[in-house]
Amino acid sequence: MLELRTDVLSRHALAHDASHFHLLPAAIAVPRGAAEVGALLLESRRVGVPLTFRSGGTSLSGQGVTDQLLVDTRKHFREIEILDDGLRVRVEPGVTVRQLNARLARYGRRFGPDPASEAACTVGGVLANNSSGMACGTVENSYRTLESVLAVLPSGTVVDTGAPDADERLRALEPDLAKGLSELRERILARPASVATIERQFAMKNTMGYGLNALLDHATPAEILTHLLVGSEGTLAFVASAVFRTVPLRTRISSALLVFDDLFAASEALPALVATDAATLELMDATSLRVGQSFADCPPEVARIAVDSQAALLLEYQATSADELADLVAAARPTLDALRIPAELSTEASVRGPLWKLRKGLYASVAGARPQGSTALLEDVVVPVPALAETCRDLAALFDRHSYRDSVVFGHAKDGNIHFMLTDRFETDEQLGRYRAFTDDMVDLVLAQGGSLKAEHGTGRVMAPYVRRQYGDELYSVMREIKRLFDPHGVLSPGVVIGDDPEVHLKHIKVNPEVEAEVDRCTACGFCEPVCPSKDLTLTPRQRIAARRAIRDAEQAGDTALAAQLEEAYGYSGVDTCAVDGMCQTACPVLINTGDLVKTLRKQDQPAVTAAAWTTAAGHWSAVTRGASLGLTALRRAGSAADRSADDAPRTTAFGAAVAAANRLARRVAGADTVPLWSPELPAGGGRRARPAPQGRPAAVYLPACVATMFGPAEGPGVQASLETLCAAAGVELLVPEGIDSLCCATPWSSKGLPAGHEAMRARVLPVVREATRSGELPVISDASSCSEGFRALLTDGVPGDVRVVDAVQFVLDEVVPRLPPHRKVPSVSVHPTCSSARMGLDPALLALAREVADEVHVPDDWGCCAFAGDRGLLHPELTASATAREAAEVKARNASAHVSCNRTCELGMTRATGSTYRHILELLADLTPR
Repeated sequence: MLELRTDVLSRHALAHDASHFHLLPAAIAVPRGAAEVGALLLESRRVGVPLTFRSGGTSLSGQGVTDQLLVDTRKHFREIEILDDGLRVRVEPGVTVRQLNARLARYGRRFGPDPASEAACTVGGVLANNSSGMACGTVENSYRTLESVLAVLPSGTVVDTGAPDADERLRALEPDLAKGLSELRERILARPASVATIERQFAMKNTMGYGLNALLDHATPAEILTHLLVGSEGTLAFVASAVFRTVPLRTRISSALLVFDDLFAASEALPALVATDAATLELMDATSLRVGQSFADCPPEVARIAVDSQAALLLEYQATSADELADLVAAARPTLDALRIPAELSTEASVRGPLWKLRKGLYASVAGARPQGSTALLEDVVVPVPALAETCRDLAALFDRHSYRDSVVFGHAKDGNIHFMLTDRFETDEQLGRYRAFTDDMVDLVLAQGGSLKAEHGTGRVMAPYVRRQYGDELYSVMREIKRLFDPHGVLSPGVVIGDDPEVHLKHIKVNPEVEAEVDRCTACGFCEPVCPSKDLTLTPRQRIAARRAIRDAEQAGDTALAAQLEEAYGYSGVDTCAVDGMCQTACPVLINTGDLVKTLRKQDQPAVTAAAWTTAAGHWSAVTRGASLGLTALRRAGSAADRSADDAPRTTAFGAAVAAANRLARRVAGADTVPLWSPELPAGGGRRARPAPQGRPAAVYLPACVATMFGPAEGPGVQASLETLCAAAGVELLVPEGIDSLCCATPWSSKGLPAGHEAMRARVLPVVREATRSGELPVISDASSCSEGFRALLTDGVPGDVRVVDAVQFVLDEVVPRLPPHRKVPSVSVHPTCSSARMGLDPALLALAREVADEVHVPDDWGCCAFAGDRGLLHPELTASATAREAAEVKARNASAHVSCNRTCELGMTRATGSTYRHILELLADLTPR
């Protein structure tokens, strides 16, 4: 049955996409396949309720918002089928570009379009908007690489345009549409002026209006239909899957940052640079550079610029072989030398990576630096490359004329495609009038240069009133006829692309209230969503922030009833089911960690008695962890764990059933966010962490994770004993400080929003570490990635000198493995990186160790945070189940010889999800190393 959400929290949380428009949907539908979409379209037509499709929600022009029915086409449309050894691919619309490219990379191929938002934008959105990006231009975009689609028309008809009989079926099922498309092609071909306009407009990037080039480039109704859907923004049909030709993965790359005196000088250099066959020429003006310098991870090439009026071009050459790259660079060198500016090309990923991270996150970064409460509005235009310098100069004059200060210009200069941002509140008559006047002047400017008002972000609402002006009456009437043929009842996205409201671009513009610091910087770009473990269960970080803004809006409007409704619903969806894993921060261009917001909210919600109990626990942590260990061990010994009969059917003892019933009752009485859920696959408790002092000189101070005391190993002696065995085999001494059983990294208190308990534990840890490390002389190591990260945060201040915290995985790779005797390998291993290992940059070391223990190493394509999150997986197992579903399916299909991770609770979560035993990678290495 179709999932339909009408609750107030879902409607407000999902109202926002990345654009500057805001409409509150009446309901959200979440169809599971093409058949449900077809039924939904038929019902929409029957009741007269329009609907709007949304996938990744990274669109910037207002095509993904509605006050009617919003249709989520991301959650259940994520299948990928590799065809012809990677030369072609069939993909559903909810797959992100990054996910698709990860699958294609092993075949030496990639998806043609390369938008900056690749981590979050979906293939469906890329196709619907004809998004292009950095290097693809008009040669490798969706239009050029698309072969066929499985489309659901507004009538409910499902058409596979790749079928051999596609034209016959289309004529039989949709005769008016098939005939009408053929007639429109003949109409255009009969008018040379129309042909000339279309050829000129679509020789450059152009997503303004419908893709009329489909009527010139293709002859049959099925082919025309296929390519008209490119850039149609979901206003003609729904694409349930599409087949694309892929392009070669060009892994040989050389880049340089070229810094010019000003924007005009950079633009003037473009024609010559384009002629060198540069793959990309990304423009960044002075404001872009200035904003980039404000971030902690700013590339040194940008940080060292004394920014005044400079502009930069990020130049890149790409090839499939070293010789091809060398030839490209050699041919370009005379042109680069003639610029008389430094042009140091580099093939080093460590140089290129930070530059591209800055460029790809530039929109959100600049928008994040806007004044509090203002709205960022990003425009996207294209002109012929020779006209770009003059266009940039005239745009600057328009900014001054209309008093838009600190406006930023950046974009894909190789294609004459630039983006520029305006920030304002867009709420008063004066502000809207100024925006209207600026837009009219900008339209005159771009069209006078022979350009297009939209290059890759789509027409949406923002440019719908100007489509006729760009194309003229005749071609605009063709577009209106296209819309009528596909959607005669107007059920798909009214007001988008084609509409009758000349001021639709001035309506429903967001006005963001000031809420919390973590909230106010958010631009709703959606980059955070693919990495969020709760995305398929409750809310994503973007949605959590949108809901917080909705609560504040309601409060400011005096709607206390709405605010109370939202607050009540927010408890479970916004707070309880957030893993506070910080993965959102790794994807966010402005480094928002929504987990910090949730921790603050948890602090506010904690009853005084709970906070006091946890503070007391910090002072008696040895007893707490030992008690948990003994409790789990008692349950196991009493026969509470599920075993398996000969036919592998689960079986639980009567005692175990009684324990489970009592546990469920306690959760109902005290609350699911208070009492953990016991489950029979949980292990017995672990042992104490204390160890005798080393005999020789220690190489590091070892702080074993307390979680291994509470949860014993799945098999064998556990990670602490395994690490000690490996170190002994390598002749490396470790010092486990006295009192270790009372110490913790304090992450449990931090994640629960309990500052008093956190400080109490910190006060216990600091003097011990200070003494053991001899004030920072020795490094600190821990054997759980989350604890290593926790200790890094805990020991930032308070210990003289620079205390270096190193995870045991990195320590063993660097200091132990080179000293180990030869050891065996298993045939294959499946690796689950953790959110902490990803944030700390530990994954390369984890994979290097995996290659030490296995002939074949596999990291699931759908890897993500398991959301066990300390005790979160015990409190809300549904969160872990949702977060691991796709990864678990992939792991089960691979059937690896062993399964490893680097954090005990993550191992528990993945064991539960997959049915395969996950162990710390050091345990497996120790098993394979001869004693």
